[in-house]
Amino acid sequence: MSTKRATLLTINSIATLSKACTLCSASNSLKTFTSLKHLCIASERWDIHLLKNVDLNDGKLYDIRDESIITDDHIADKMHTFKSLARVFIGSPSVQKALKNNMAALSAGKISIAFDCFSKESEREPALVNSLTKVSNFLNISAQQRKLVRAKICLQVTQHRTWTNTLGEILNGLKSDLDYLQRQSPNKGIKMGQQIVSRCLKVLSDSNICNDLDSTSWMRLAPVKAVESYSSQKWEDVLDMFNDLIEYLKSEKELIFHVTKLEVMKEGLCQIKDVLIDKSIGYKEVRHQESLVQKKLSKTLGYSSKCLFTLLSYYLYGHVRDIEIDICGGIYSSGGENRFYLCMGRILTSNEEKMVWSGVRQLDRALGLFKFVWETAGMKAVLDLQGHLWCVGAEGRRLTYKGNTYYLHGINL
Repeated sequence: MSTKRATLLTINSIATLSKACTLCSASNSLKTFTSLKHLCIASERWDIHLLKNVDLNDGKLYDIRDESIITDDHIADKMHTFKSLARVFIGSPSVQKALKNNMAALSAGKISIAFDCFSKESEREPALVNSLTKVSNFLNISAQQRKLVRAKICLQVTQHRTWTNTLGEILNGLKSDLDYLQRQSPNKGIKMGQQIVSRCLKVLSDSNICNDLDSTSWMRLAPVKAVESYSSQKWEDVLDMFNDLIEYLKSEKELIFHVTKLEVMKEGLCQIKDVLIDKSIGYKEVRHQESLVQKKLSKTLGYSSKCLFTLLSYYLYGHVRDIEIDICGGIYSSGGENRFYLCMGRILTSNEEKMVWSGVRQLDRALGLFKFVWETAGMKAVLDLQGHLWCVGAEGRRLTYKGNTYYLHGINL
């Protein structure tokens, strides 16, 4: 997780942007023209650089070659500016025409009717998806369907094992970053954070005693009480540790993602704080306490709950991160009444294979989540998934991943 000096690839973007401005002006798209003109002036002022091998995920920059975190604010500003510039560029008429031609040439006749995707400014906006409400608003799911979605999802994602494993994933990620920071720039908050995280992980480990689901209850021996007893512990103790972690780490800029997730999971912990975490009470009573966890979480976590969304993300993908989308796209008709395309996009700084496939996998998680909610809501129409990636220096090509199509488009400036 070391700080990296990014390798910068200098390009001449002003000429291309000027050409795009001319085309936008000719098409009377005043808003796009104004945006492009503003970006052209900005590019002359600080000379645009594209950050090779650098990607953005979870709000953090990292080097794709070794997945090390980059904490340089100057590079972060350049990344955000580059992606903003690319969104405007994608909306220019010439690029829109090239996008349509590229899809037609690479689709091998699989798209019966060409459709205009990402043509509206609202379709090129970034999106941070961290609740089912945002997903359902995008998919235009009715209030009645949302009740069905929540009921089905809660039944799956609030099980005790999913709950504890999700907390474990968050804490193990935090532990990794705390260990690095303790080596690089130790302080009291980091040291205390390490101790609390270790304690939390120990409690979670002690709570998971019902792992062999195939054996019957009479085959299980009641755990022997250790010298250090945890018999009186409740989830409230974990909640207190989360509060302490947040207090000690809230000023650490490198840990803001982890602190945010701790805040999110407090919602669930508050609902089950009276439930016991006690491995010495016998198998049947432990199972009863586990069922209480599921019952209380299912009853209290609402549709807009970020805690519920985090549980769903872990349940589907084994990740706890929110879904970040560079270009939100939309739902487009394929010409038939009961078939649509969900298209979303990702902006990359190079066409190296590792970065391209990383982008594909991130899009796959986003698209897959939306389709999961679509199908859980009982939508009658078929929703096909289609991803688009814009890469610096790439040649147009078509990729397939988990049965879905991804189009690679070049940003050749």
